[in-house]
Amino acid sequence: MYVHIGQDYMVPLGSIVCIFDMDTATTSERTRMLLRRLENEGRIVDLCDDLPKSAVLCMGELGEILYISQISSRTLAKRAEDGIKALLKTDY
Repeated sequence: MYVHIGQDYMVPLGSIVCIFDMDTATTSERTRMLLRRLENEGRIVDLCDDLPKSAVLCMGELGEILYISQISSRTLAKRAEDGIKALLKTDY
């Protein structure tokens, strides 16, 4: 199961560590430190043509990758929740 996170990007549901709201997440010093580290390591993929609304932190085979998206964190969280529900759904 994959989650569409913006533009032409889809990430495996199981790789998503967290979804940040960019308006509130950057107020935390720890989050800013994480963003600086990932930027210095070249592990940020910017999917925005305009103002970013969310960030999706994923853990893959090569480590952490942060995707910056124009899609709201609420919408992305709903897509992830729907994916989990679909995986848990059993037909008898």
